[in-house]
Amino acid sequence: MRISELKVHRIIHRPSRIVDNYGNRIFEEYEYDFKYNPYFKNSETQRLFAKIIDILPFILILIFLFNLTVLQSLLTSIAIVIVYGAICETIFGKTLGKKIFRLIVVDDFAHKPSLSRSLKRNILCLINLFPTFTDQQDRTGVWKTTMNFNMYLNNKFAKTYIIKEKMLKEIKEMLEEQVSPTSTAQNLPTLHK
Repeated sequence: MRISELKVHRIIHRPSRIVDNYGNRIFEEYEYDFKYNPYFKNSETQRLFAKIIDILPFILILIFLFNLTVLQSLLTSIAIVIVYGAICETIFGKTLGKKIFRLIVVDDFAHKPSLSRSLKRNILCLINLFPTFTDQQDRTGVWKTTMNFNMYLNNKFAKTYIIKEKMLKEIKEMLEEQVSPTSTAQNLPTLHK
């Protein structure tokens, strides 16, 4: 079983047009199996700051010890962090920045990624540097443009996930429960909303 194959059984209560004798609306219960989403709120921000924590010491060392310009040290640090990230993620499942934010990198089987997979993931992290711009209208009718970084493309291509450390145990339990992809709804974890 893989993380990408995990399903979560949810029971959703939706109002119907039927009311009881007291005028209270009757809610109908619907059951669905949704694809498990291992991502969490504010993950992009935490991952961005974790990457900054990883790269900043190398930039400072290259500037002050090797007297490189800021641009030279930035470009060199990017290459160093790609290798550093691949090695640390293969051995520990995280880098220093990810450890501070309690993040961990896992593959589709909830294990630490292999060196080749982690290297691919870290090389592809350069894709994440390209922002996406979206136009939004707020409640007052004012339009504004927001800039977001899509921090998932490298993980999508490398088939890895960045999750909170506390989620790892839950994911491993779900993988053990859902042994085969043909599991019935009785074996799926239930989340009430």
